[in-house]
Amino acid sequence: MTQAAPAPADTLDQQVRAADQDRWLSSRLVAQPAARADLITLYAFEAELMAIPTRVTQPLLAEMRYTWWAEQMDGVFAGAPRKGHPVLEALTDLVARHGLDRAPFDALIEAHIGRVREEPHDLDAFYVGPMQVGVRILAGEGHDAAVADAGRVRGLTQTGRGQEATALRSTANAALKRLPPVGFPAVAHAALADPERPEPLKRLRLLWAVLRGRI
Repeated sequence: MTQAAPAPADTLDQQVRAADQDRWLSSRLVAQPAARADLITLYAFEAELMAIPTRVTQPLLAEMRYTWWAEQMDGVFAGAPRKGHPVLEALTDLVARHGLDRAPFDALIEAHIGRVREEPHDLDAFYVGPMQVGVRILAGEGHDAAVADAGRVRGLTQTGRGQEATALRSTANAALKRLPPVGFPAVAHAALADPERPEPLKRLRLLWAVLRGRI
Protein backbone atom coordinates (compact mmCIF):
# COMPACT_ATOMS: atom_id res chain seq x y z
CA MET A 1 0.00 0.00 0.00
CA THR A 2 1.35 3.43 -0.93
CA GLN A 3 1.64 5.76 2.03
CA ALA A 4 -0.04 9.14 1.62
CA ALA A 5 2.19 12.19 1.45
CA PRO A 6 2.20 14.30 4.60
CA ALA A 7 -0.17 17.25 4.69
CA PRO A 8 1.48 20.68 4.35
CA ALA A 9 0.85 21.44 8.04
CA ASP A 10 2.65 18.23 9.01
CA THR A 11 5.54 19.11 6.71
CA LEU A 12 5.96 22.55 8.27
CA ASP A 13 5.78 21.03 11.73
CA GLN A 14 8.58 18.62 10.87
CA GLN A 15 10.62 21.46 9.39
CA VAL A 16 10.36 23.52 12.57
CA ARG A 17 11.10 20.56 14.80
CA ALA A 18 14.36 19.94 12.93
CA ALA A 19 15.37 23.61 12.76
CA ASP A 20 14.26 25.10 16.08
CA GLN A 21 13.60 22.58 18.82
CA ASP A 22 13.01 25.16 21.55
CA ARG A 23 10.15 26.92 19.81
CA TRP A 24 8.75 23.66 18.47
CA LEU A 25 8.56 22.38 22.05
CA SER A 26 6.90 25.62 23.17
CA SER A 27 4.31 25.24 20.44
CA ARG A 28 3.26 21.88 21.91
CA LEU A 29 1.79 23.86 24.81
CA VAL A 30 -0.77 25.59 22.56
CA ALA A 31 -4.04 23.83 23.36
CA GLN A 32 -5.88 24.42 20.08
CA PRO A 33 -4.45 22.52 17.07
CA ALA A 34 -5.35 25.30 14.62
CA ALA A 35 -3.60 27.95 16.73
CA ARG A 36 -0.59 25.65 17.10
CA ALA A 37 -0.43 25.22 13.32
CA ASP A 38 -0.56 29.01 12.89
CA LEU A 39 2.39 29.46 15.23
CA ILE A 40 4.29 26.75 13.37
CA THR A 41 3.72 28.59 10.09
CA LEU A 42 5.45 31.65 11.53
CA TYR A 43 8.33 29.54 12.80
CA ALA A 44 8.66 27.72 9.47
CA PHE A 45 9.09 31.07 7.73
CA GLU A 46 11.86 31.93 10.17
CA ALA A 47 13.43 28.51 9.69
CA GLU A 48 13.64 29.16 5.95
CA LEU A 49 15.55 32.37 6.59
CA MET A 50 17.86 30.81 9.17
CA ALA A 51 18.77 27.98 6.80
CA ILE A 52 20.03 30.17 3.97
CA PRO A 53 23.62 30.62 5.24
CA THR A 54 23.91 26.84 5.60
CA ARG A 55 22.88 26.28 1.98
CA VAL A 56 25.19 28.72 0.20
CA THR A 57 28.89 29.42 0.64
CA GLN A 58 29.13 33.00 -0.64
CA PRO A 59 27.69 36.00 1.25
CA LEU A 60 26.50 37.53 -2.03
CA LEU A 61 24.47 34.43 -2.83
CA ALA A 62 22.95 34.48 0.65
CA GLU A 63 22.03 38.14 0.23
CA MET A 64 20.40 37.36 -3.11
CA ARG A 65 18.26 34.69 -1.49
CA TYR A 66 17.19 37.06 1.26
CA THR A 67 16.32 39.64 -1.39
CA TRP A 68 14.14 37.00 -3.05
CA TRP A 69 12.31 36.47 0.23
CA ALA A 70 11.87 40.22 0.64
CA GLU A 71 10.29 40.37 -2.80
CA GLN A 72 7.95 37.49 -1.94
CA MET A 73 6.48 39.56 0.89
CA ASP A 74 4.69 41.64 -1.75
CA GLY A 75 2.69 38.57 -2.78
CA VAL A 76 2.17 37.38 0.78
CA PHE A 77 0.66 40.67 1.91
CA ALA A 78 -1.34 41.07 -1.30
CA GLY A 79 -2.91 37.64 -0.90
CA ALA A 80 -1.12 36.27 -3.96
CA PRO A 81 1.77 34.04 -2.82
CA ARG A 82 4.13 32.13 -5.08
CA LYS A 83 2.19 29.01 -6.00
CA GLY A 84 3.58 25.67 -4.91
CA HIS A 85 5.66 27.08 -2.04
CA PRO A 86 4.16 25.62 1.17
CA VAL A 87 5.65 28.21 3.52
CA LEU A 88 4.63 31.21 1.43
CA GLU A 89 1.13 29.85 0.86
CA ALA A 90 0.64 29.09 4.56
CA LEU A 91 2.10 32.45 5.56
CA THR A 92 -0.26 34.30 3.20
CA ASP A 93 -3.25 32.60 4.78
CA LEU A 94 -1.92 33.36 8.26
CA VAL A 95 -1.36 37.04 7.48
CA ALA A 96 -4.85 37.43 6.06
CA ARG A 97 -6.70 35.70 8.90
CA HIS A 98 -4.84 37.51 11.68
CA GLY A 99 -4.38 40.88 9.98
CA LEU A 100 -0.64 40.79 10.62
CA ASP A 101 1.54 43.82 9.96
CA ARG A 102 4.28 43.55 7.38
CA ALA A 103 6.92 45.57 9.26
CA PRO A 104 8.26 42.75 11.52
CA PHE A 105 8.68 40.44 8.52
CA ASP A 106 10.57 43.03 6.51
CA ALA A 107 12.71 43.91 9.54
CA LEU A 108 13.61 40.26 10.08
CA ILE A 109 14.73 39.79 6.48
CA GLU A 110 16.75 43.03 6.64
CA ALA A 111 18.39 41.83 9.86
CA HIS A 112 19.45 38.62 8.13
CA ILE A 113 20.93 40.65 5.28
CA GLY A 114 22.76 42.75 7.86
CA ARG A 115 24.13 39.64 9.47
CA VAL A 116 25.47 38.46 6.10
CA ARG A 117 27.19 41.83 5.81
CA GLU A 118 28.65 41.32 9.31
CA GLU A 119 26.68 44.21 10.79
CA PRO A 120 25.78 44.22 14.52
CA HIS A 121 23.14 41.68 15.56
CA ASP A 122 19.68 43.34 15.61
CA LEU A 123 18.11 41.69 18.68
CA ASP A 124 14.75 43.38 18.28
CA ALA A 125 14.36 42.33 14.64
CA PHE A 126 15.54 38.76 15.23
CA TYR A 127 13.80 38.04 18.52
CA VAL A 128 11.40 40.72 19.76
CA GLY A 129 9.43 41.25 16.55
CA PRO A 130 8.82 37.55 15.84
CA MET A 131 7.80 36.94 19.46
CA GLN A 132 5.31 39.80 19.28
CA VAL A 133 3.87 38.36 16.07
CA GLY A 134 3.56 34.96 17.74
CA VAL A 135 1.69 36.46 20.67
CA ARG A 136 -0.63 38.33 18.33
CA ILE A 137 -1.43 35.04 16.58
CA LEU A 138 -2.38 33.41 19.89
CA ALA A 139 -3.80 36.30 21.93
CA GLY A 140 -4.67 39.11 19.52
CA GLU A 141 -3.46 42.70 19.46
CA GLY A 142 -2.27 44.93 22.27
CA HIS A 143 0.47 42.87 23.91
CA ASP A 144 3.64 44.05 22.16
CA ALA A 145 4.97 45.98 25.15
CA ALA A 146 4.29 43.08 27.51
CA VAL A 147 6.58 40.71 25.61
CA ALA A 148 9.34 43.03 24.34
CA ASP A 149 11.75 42.35 27.19
CA ALA A 150 11.05 38.62 27.07
CA GLY A 151 12.12 38.73 23.42
CA ARG A 152 15.31 40.52 24.40
CA VAL A 153 16.01 37.92 27.10
CA ARG A 154 15.75 35.24 24.43
CA GLY A 155 18.00 37.19 22.09
CA LEU A 156 20.65 37.81 24.72
CA THR A 157 20.64 34.14 25.68
CA GLN A 158 20.93 33.00 22.07
CA THR A 159 23.84 35.35 21.39
CA GLY A 160 25.88 34.27 24.38
CA ARG A 161 25.10 37.21 26.65
CA GLY A 162 23.74 35.14 29.51
CA GLN A 163 24.53 37.58 32.31
CA GLU A 164 22.65 40.37 30.55
CA ALA A 165 19.73 38.02 29.99
CA THR A 166 19.64 37.11 33.67
CA ALA A 167 19.71 40.77 34.69
CA LEU A 168 16.75 41.56 32.41
CA ARG A 169 14.65 38.53 33.36
CA SER A 170 12.89 40.05 36.39
CA THR A 171 11.84 43.11 34.37
CA ALA A 172 10.58 40.83 31.60
CA ASN A 173 8.55 38.76 34.06
CA ALA A 174 6.97 41.87 35.57
CA ALA A 175 5.79 42.92 32.11
CA LEU A 176 4.53 39.41 31.31
CA LYS A 177 1.96 39.70 34.10
CA ARG A 178 -0.11 41.69 31.58
CA LEU A 179 -0.02 38.89 28.99
CA PRO A 180 -3.10 36.63 28.75
CA PRO A 181 -2.18 32.99 29.47
CA VAL A 182 -3.31 31.93 25.99
CA GLY A 183 -0.41 33.92 24.53
CA PHE A 184 2.31 32.57 26.78
CA PRO A 185 3.40 29.58 24.64
CA ALA A 186 4.73 32.10 22.12
CA VAL A 187 7.00 33.45 24.87
CA ALA A 188 7.85 30.33 26.86
CA HIS A 189 11.02 29.45 24.94
CA ALA A 190 12.66 32.51 26.51
CA ALA A 191 12.78 30.44 29.71
CA LEU A 192 15.30 28.04 28.15
CA ALA A 193 18.78 29.21 29.05
CA ASP A 194 20.74 26.10 28.04
CA PRO A 195 20.45 24.95 24.39
CA GLU A 196 22.21 21.69 25.26
CA ARG A 197 19.70 20.66 27.90
CA PRO A 198 18.04 17.28 27.07
CA GLU A 199 14.60 17.49 25.50
CA PRO A 200 12.71 15.97 28.48
CA LEU A 201 14.18 18.62 30.79
CA LYS A 202 13.31 21.35 28.31
CA ARG A 203 9.72 20.11 28.22
CA LEU A 204 9.51 20.29 32.01
CA ARG A 205 11.03 23.76 32.09
CA LEU A 206 8.58 25.01 29.47
CA LEU A 207 5.59 23.51 31.23
CA TRP A 208 6.66 25.12 34.51
CA ALA A 209 7.10 28.46 32.75
CA VAL A 210 3.61 28.29 31.23
CA LEU A 211 2.01 27.29 34.53
CA ARG A 212 3.64 30.20 36.34
CA GLY A 213 3.49 32.73 33.52
CA ARG A 214 7.18 33.47 34.03
CA ILE A 215 10.29 32.85 31.92
